[in-house]
Amino acid sequence: MTAHAQASARAELPARQITQVAAAFDVGTPSTVVFLPAGMMNRNWRIETARGVFALKEIVDVPVAKARRSLTALQALAAAGLPVCPPRLTAAGDTVADIDGRAYCLLPWATGSHRPGTDLGVGEAATLGGLLGGIHQALASTGTGLDQTVERPLAKVTAPEAAAADADRFLHVIAALETPGPFDAAAADALRQRKTLLAARAGDRPAGEVPRGPVGWTHGDVQPLNVLWQAGTVTAVLDWDRLAVRPYAEEVARTAQVQFTTSEGRLDLERVAAFTAGYRTVVDLADEDLADAVDRLWWKRMTDFWQLQWHYDKGDHGPDELWASGERLLHWWTARRDQVRAAFTARP
Repeated sequence: MTAHAQASARAELPARQITQVAAAFDVGTPSTVVFLPAGMMNRNWRIETARGVFALKEIVDVPVAKARRSLTALQALAAAGLPVCPPRLTAAGDTVADIDGRAYCLLPWATGSHRPGTDLGVGEAATLGGLLGGIHQALASTGTGLDQTVERPLAKVTAPEAAAADADRFLHVIAALETPGPFDAAAADALRQRKTLLAARAGDRPAGEVPRGPVGWTHGDVQPLNVLWQAGTVTAVLDWDRLAVRPYAEEVARTAQVQFTTSEGRLDLERVAAFTAGYRTVVDLADEDLADAVDRLWWKRMTDFWQLQWHYDKGDHGPDELWASGERLLHWWTARRDQVRAAFTARP
């Protein structure tokens, strides 16, 4: 199936299901239904009726029970004044509607625009960090309905030998192609460089699978496509499918990395420092906790090949561009680990 055909199949929503969804959530007859192509997991549409504008999501990437849990937590976060979209309930009082074996949720349409983290001002980066801290605090409240008796999660630390074996597997896949294209040639070259880097840095593998610092409920994917901005303010944090218990420092480090990686494949360290300092005005993470999370994230990037898994194992080329940018970042980061760690541990 071509990329165009994949996109068309994802966009399809039978008229009968649209009518049933609108009836289930009691929003009237939709006058417009527009597919939202951004995102690689769930399917989303913008629906407008006489009663308002809504975001419709078909839940396909997480179990429905987990989606319900996240949607219930959103109600509490919205009540606490955080910029989230509380779900609309069905006539039966459910956050999810089951239509012909498919699960849907409906949320109010949020205004604002998606902004790359590198386009944010330094003050806005600090604001985003403070907001993440506020989210973590609110998620720790008993009012969310989330179980606050949480166990400390382990963090897998992939052995360099296992990562090198993964690289070899993809090199074999590429070598077996009848007509390799430019992406395949570039990927093969990057894989050979990755193996060299792994051999040189094997001794820097993080010790143990127990991350440092406090843990709690976290969003899991605070990246630019999940944050809406308007006039310097965050109007909505979207897509809570990854809600889970993690070390707070892990989410801080990952969020800063995905928000503030430039198109040239480096971290904007000034904005990273502002973001982490903003977070620590709300939640006081120790320097050692953040340094541990940064080192673990670096090693994860060193040993991870998820974009190639999508490309070669799933036949989905959506993340292809992320592969090349990720390789540039990895090499840049590896050469500047002390500078990166210092930016992440900057104090307000």
